[in-house]
Amino acid sequence: MDEWLSDLIELAREERLWERGDAVVVAVSGGPDSMALLHLLHRLSGPEGLSLVAAHVDHGFRGEESANEAEAVRRYAAELGVPCESTYINMPAYIEESRMNGQAASREKRYEYLHRVAHTYGASRIALAHHADDQAETVLMRVVRGTGIGGLAGIPISRYEKNVELIRPLLRRYKADILRYCEMWAIPYSHDSSNGKRHYFRNLVRLDMLPYLSGFNPQLPQSLVRLAELATAEDDWLAQETKAVYESHVLPHREGCQLNRKALLGLHVALQRRLIKLILNYMGLEAESTSFDIVETVRHAASESRAATWSFDAGGGIRFVREYDHLLFVRPDRGEKRSPGGYAYAVARGDAALELPEAEGILTFEETSAASARRPGTRLEALFDADALHYPLTIRNRRPGDRMAVLGLNGTKKVQDMFVDDRVAPSRRETVPIVADANGTVLWIPGIRRSSLAPVTDSTQRVIRMKARFASNFTG
Repeated sequence: MDEWLSDLIELAREERLWERGDAVVVAVSGGPDSMALLHLLHRLSGPEGLSLVAAHVDHGFRGEESANEAEAVRRYAAELGVPCESTYINMPAYIEESRMNGQAASREKRYEYLHRVAHTYGASRIALAHHADDQAETVLMRVVRGTGIGGLAGIPISRYEKNVELIRPLLRRYKADILRYCEMWAIPYSHDSSNGKRHYFRNLVRLDMLPYLSGFNPQLPQSLVRLAELATAEDDWLAQETKAVYESHVLPHREGCQLNRKALLGLHVALQRRLIKLILNYMGLEAESTSFDIVETVRHAASESRAATWSFDAGGGIRFVREYDHLLFVRPDRGEKRSPGGYAYAVARGDAALELPEAEGILTFEETSAASARRPGTRLEALFDADALHYPLTIRNRRPGDRMAVLGLNGTKKVQDMFVDDRVAPSRRETVPIVADANGTVLWIPGIRRSSLAPVTDSTQRVIRMKARFASNFTG
């Protein structure tokens, strides 16, 4: 077994590129890289127990040249005894119709076809011929355009897409090595004339930028490949750390998820940024659409110096909301639709409990003797003189102009002002329950304040204990 085969088997074991018995679709363009890949995998198919099928896409850009490439691929696959599937796509027409970027559109259609072939043959892998020079070009392109550690990681050696693993067995081999391999085994290949056209950014990088920069460092391609390997490992580690932080700090919300502001600020800035990006990605914002500016806007919004209540559109239908110490990431279209008129429930004397789905809570009412009544332990409990209450009670959300005669204060206070003073999240102010008597007088706002009405005194005979439980806290 020669060096190429032994190295590739070792790489496959190390990166788990395939398992014995796998069916593999080999994407073959007709150039030296993909023809060498087909030849290598064919040589390995016996020892590794692989079942191969070649797949070729003629994008219709270069007329007769493209057609000749397709025929060369079919002919060589037949020579090796490998089944070959090929298709013609009129990409110029599709690009004009879809108005997509030419390269992006071609990639979309090419991968769509490769997945279709994989499904037909029951293949679990699609082998692509990207090599080390492609990796160096990709890293440099991303540096020029602007990127983070994830971008510096470049092209992954394997990744899942639509339940099929894309593998790149040649990613650690350079173009010069591949050309020597083709020469050694007399492998035929085609030359793509579009590779010399500088209006493609990758071609400009390969033909001009890399050669120029290599004048300062002759080992620049190798340096860029090493950078990609280092970035891949560090990006993977940071991704695991970020996922662990997400699982421990991010909680579900009615319309998305929420994060405690102080918990975010307690993280290293690198984890802050990654956590925000991960949340937005989980919410449906594509990684490519999550700009540095969006992440930084969210991160700075959590600082002490910024407004306690604030929101902005993060893109993709996602809204970021700061409500005091709560950071919310919501998609309003996912939330439950509430009646614009709010809610109101009647409670008669003797009723034991009332569920409040709008407030995600429950109120209980217990009547006892004054002698056996213990003092409330929290603001979620309140005692009233049962005989001084005017029934039926109404449990409702706030109304314009609501005021309360707060226990211990002279006069009345606006409910809106109490919500602000107690840092009630703006998104929860329409759902916080208010207990009012038969006259419409506000008696109690669970968790906020009790009124001065129906107090328990020495002459009280019977006591109503009201108690509230909520799925989540509505104050900041």
